[in-house]
Amino acid sequence: MHTVAVLSLKGGVGKTTVVLGLASAAMRKGARTLVVDLDPQCNATASLEPRRTECGLSDVLADPAPETVSRAVAPSAWGEDVDVLVGSEDAEIHNGQGTTERGLTRLTEALSALTEAAAAEDFPYQLVLLDCPPSLGRLTRSALIAADRALLVTEPTIFAVSGVQRAFEAVQAEREANNPDLQPLGVVVNRVRARSHEHQFRIDELRDIFGPLVMPVALPDRLAVQQSQGACVPLHQWGTPGAREVALAFNLLLARTLRAGRGQRASDAEDEAAHDDPPNET
Repeated sequence: MHTVAVLSLKGGVGKTTVVLGLASAAMRKGARTLVVDLDPQCNATASLEPRRTECGLSDVLADPAPETVSRAVAPSAWGEDVDVLVGSEDAEIHNGQGTTERGLTRLTEALSALTEAAAAEDFPYQLVLLDCPPSLGRLTRSALIAADRALLVTEPTIFAVSGVQRAFEAVQAEREANNPDLQPLGVVVNRVRARSHEHQFRIDELRDIFGPLVMPVALPDRLAVQQSQGACVPLHQWGTPGAREVALAFNLLLARTLRAGRGQRASDAEDEAAHDDPPNET
């Protein structure tokens, strides 16, 4: 299972759009995906339209026992390959500035329970997408502790660039403090207008700051994205020229995401093999 936290510390840049686009691309590829809606606005949950559940994210963070977690997850209306750990508007109560270790690791415990349950059913998740709120509270920190990779989302505007800088610093701080396995997956630029000189200037600025971490593929600004979300339909099934253009970009972004996951698993396997091998005798 490859777990990606999708975040920015500025609202309105399209974090949920990126989560939904990746989930749509993964569904097209046949990769079973879990979307965890950590944002109290619950936009990902609304677009994925899962059936009503007995529990939600707030219940899971209060008690990450396997039975609670299972009651908070439901298949999306998109199809059986995309499940949702449904969001809760009252999840904001878990988003304070408290930093007790127990509170910050509850999401990790919940995802471990889901992984074990899915593996027992021989239907494991290949990708878990954590849709973070636009703030560095306990919800986002919990996601960074639970994740393998962090995908930073920005728009090509001055204030969004500042927000992604702060998000990158937060990733680095959480890596040093709590999750040494966490790595930045990259920076994806959303809602790009190809003919805008301002947008190109900001993209160049991002490349000066982050270098190769800036994704080579940017997400174009197309009305089809909002249309498909409003209709609760995967972007890859919307069928307009604009939707096909953005869907292709998400296919490329997903490929990079999954490659990063395979690289992490290969590294883990090498570490285990090195640990298990007996020392050479001379």
